[in-house]
Parts: sequence; C-alpha cells; structure tokens
Amino acid sequence: MTKTEYKMIEAYMQRMMRDSAHDKHHVYRVLNTALDIADHTEVNDKDVLIAACLLHDIGRDGSPAGPDGYCHAEAGGKAAFKFLLSIDWPEDKTLHVKECIASHRYRGNASPQSVEAKILYDADKLDASGALGIARTLIYEGQVTEPLYIMDTGGNIVTDGGGGGISSFFQEYNYKLKNVYTAFYTERAEEIALKRQKTAIGFYNGLYDEITENYTEGISKRLSLSDG
Repeated sequence: MTKTEYKMIEAYMQRMMRDSAHDKHHVYRVLNTALDIADHTEVNDKDVLIAACLLHDIGRDGSPAGPDGYCHAEAGGKAAFKFLLSIDWPEDKTLHVKECIASHRYRGNASPQSVEAKILYDADKLDASGALGIARTLIYEGQVTEPLYIMDTGGNIVTDGGGGGISSFFQEYNYKLKNVYTAFYTERAEEIALKRQKTAIGFYNGLYDEITENYTEGISKRLSLSDG
C-alpha cells in the first residue's frame, strides 16, 4: 500500500465515523492491535488487513442492528468495496476487504474465513475487552439511553436477558462482554485478552457490590420515611 492510498483510505474513514463509541480512535486501536497480531501470525496480504481495519465500521451510519434488519458489517463491506474500486484498487483485493469487513461483527452470521478476516475479527473483539470494552459500552448505552442497571421486584440487579430490547450495562456485560475472552482465532489475541480480563471482572464486581449495598441500606431507610 502506498502512502497516498493509505491517506485516501484514512481520510474516507474519518469522514464516515460519527459514533463516539466507534470513532476514529476505535478504528486506530483496532488497526494497532491487528498489526500487533500480524507480527505474531503469518499474513497473506497486509494491505488488505490495513484497509479492512480502517474501513471496518464505516457502515455504522444506519439503523440499529436487528435479527432481520440493518447489519453494519454487511453494509460496511459493500461501502468499502465501492470506495476502493473508486480509487483504482485491484478488484481481488477489494473483494477480500469486503469479505473481511462483512464477517467482523461479533453478533453477525458470517464467520471470518481468511487469516486477514480472522485478525480483524480478533482485533475488533479485543477492543470490547478490559477497561476499554466497559468504557465503550457505557458510552454507547448512554447514546441510546439504556440504563446502567435494572432492578427486579426484589431489589436485585437484573443481570440476564441482554441482547434485545432495553438492556442495561449489567445485562450487556453478561450477554457479551464477559464472553469476549474466549473463541479467538489467533493465539496472540488470546494472550492479550487474558491480560485484560482481570480488570473487567474487578470493575463489574465492584460496581455490582456498590449498587447492591446502596439499595440494601437504602430500602429500609425509604420504608421508614413512608411509614412516618
């Protein structure tokens, strides 16, 4: 990849990123991680990997994902294909980039096939791990007005049932975040994930304990106020 090509792809990516949880900094982190993984993995086409990383989230300017609805990975793959052809990239490389992007989504139906697609998948998945993953989840849930937590009728934090409809941070953590530490395609990604897992578990447990303690002590105080 020439410097001119890189700058053109980078500039296009920057114009397309409008989501603060999936902004240009997320893209650069994914690219940085992918290049790290590539240093420990035999890669067939690093140009394809770089382009796929830079463009993997350009399809996020659409409707929320759903079982039969909009898929940012599929849309992003098509948009990347069209853009790369417009700057005279070889069609075989362009198609490869499209396939990498289309299969990078954690909740998607398409599985990554090439080594470049697997590295992109792992690098993107790693950005949902550790402290970064929690911070990005909280930002995103704030954007879509989802709550930090939901309480059941017994005053307990609801931790299951995430992934559809209204979902809290605790539900999303148990539905997705705690599960990103398994099923990586590359050994290097597994190594990085294990380093981050302890931080995420500590934050989750600490937040759970603080909220639970607050409610346990607060319920009796509120009841005494209503009795009076």
